Amino acid sequence: MAKERHMDAEVIVVGAGPTGMMLAGELRLAGVDVIVLERLERRTGESRGLGFTARTMEVFDQRGLLPRFGEIEISNQGHFGGLPVDFGVLDGAHQAAKTIPQSQTETVLEEWVTELGGDIRRGHEVVAVKDEDDSVTVEARGPQGLERFTAPYLVGCDGGRSTVRKAAGFDFPGTAATMEMFLADVRGLDLEPRMIGETLPGGMIMVGHLPGGITRLIVCERGTPPRRRTAPPRYDEVAAAWKRLTGVDIAHGEPVWVSSFGDATRQVTEYVRGRVILAGDAAHIHLPAGGQGMNTGIQDAVNLGWKLAAVVRGRAPESLLETYHEERHQVGRRLLMNTQAQGLLFLSGPEMQPLRDVMSELIRYPEVSRHLAAMVSGLEIHYDVGGGTNPLLGRRMPHVDLVRPDGTPTGSTQALHPARGVLLDLEDNAVLRRRTAGWRDRVDVLTAAPRDARAVERLAGCSAVLVRPDGYVAWAAPGSHGDLPMALERWFGPAL
Repeated sequence: MAKERHMDAEVIVVGAGPTGMMLAGELRLAGVDVIVLERLERRTGESRGLGFTARTMEVFDQRGLLPRFGEIEISNQGHFGGLPVDFGVLDGAHQAAKTIPQSQTETVLEEWVTELGGDIRRGHEVVAVKDEDDSVTVEARGPQGLERFTAPYLVGCDGGRSTVRKAAGFDFPGTAATMEMFLADVRGLDLEPRMIGETLPGGMIMVGHLPGGITRLIVCERGTPPRRRTAPPRYDEVAAAWKRLTGVDIAHGEPVWVSSFGDATRQVTEYVRGRVILAGDAAHIHLPAGGQGMNTGIQDAVNLGWKLAAVVRGRAPESLLETYHEERHQVGRRLLMNTQAQGLLFLSGPEMQPLRDVMSELIRYPEVSRHLAAMVSGLEIHYDVGGGTNPLLGRRMPHVDLVRPDGTPTGSTQALHPARGVLLDLEDNAVLRRRTAGWRDRVDVLTAAPRDARAVERLAGCSAVLVRPDGYVAWAAPGSHGDLPMALERWFGPAL
């Protein structure tokens, strides 16, 4: 008889950035034992990715996390490739959030994971990965030397240069960087805001103001070859590029943080390979246009978390993980497409001006503006959940205000706080509720009616809606192909 292998956790997550922390929190909400391995001994405190798209705001609201961020500055103003887009044309409960530094996001999520009992091991650098058919073993160099950790599944959330991706042999096709650009947070500058950027004869600049008197600069100088740096660029390089582009001397500024980035565009061919899974920048890298990278990674984690938990706990077959690849790979593919298009509009020379002019005209049409805003915001996502005529199927569940039979107010968003499936019974249907009995350990039933005309409109005539833990509609009546038990088994495994 084979000796049973010792497991240190049910899932190992590599990387304690926003994607890794969001995934760890989702797994802990489902009761999964998780270890997070992070190379850095402490959070960097660097601002990095700023703000949240509307969809990420919804995701955080679904878990009750928004209040942890304090007062949030919101905005309807955005851009596509430097061309202004009014995001106010979108129908949703949330707008995009501005100027929330990634350091704050990481702090909030790490505190949340810690409260949920997550095991975060900082100062552990992964050096090897071995998929052993029934488990994955990770070797990490930590404070006690070389340590080994074993779990049924490993998820790499360790960024664009992912060690997990390389060690596990994922294919990562795409295009290499063609130029180097600078990003810097600087004190002591008095510059006019250019939140959507400004195209100049030699390149593009962007200026934003952050709390504490800090100015965020992005400097893209055409013709600068990409460099493989082993350390951040010096601030004098940033100041010199700025002066060449604008004629303005900013050398007196005090740099808080300086970084460089490129326009490389790559995506793994598979998000799941055996017992190793990738999420966030480990799975896709691109030009950081519109701040979509961190937001897409967080949404990767929320799509994966409940599925992986169900498989680990034996409540659903491993085939459920295939839907993670199917759904998020297509999202990543469109992310790369739209960031490449924005790069062409933003960073090309005067030869691109005719196209910019045409795009500016098109954006004035509400339908075009709505399409581009939804693409960048993550609100256009539509998953294949089995088909049907109901307009909600496969799309995010909009927030609707509801009232219980006893008159207590509630809502669809609050129902998703525990990260479980939710059946909204909107007509007090006892037969429907009985048909969910075999899934009550995984799916909550909320009997409630729309509270107002706005809720009725958003529910599109539904009498019942099955919502996945990630907030997407898996079944609705009327209009779904297949009955409720079929949908429940597909997404939540067999009935008990």
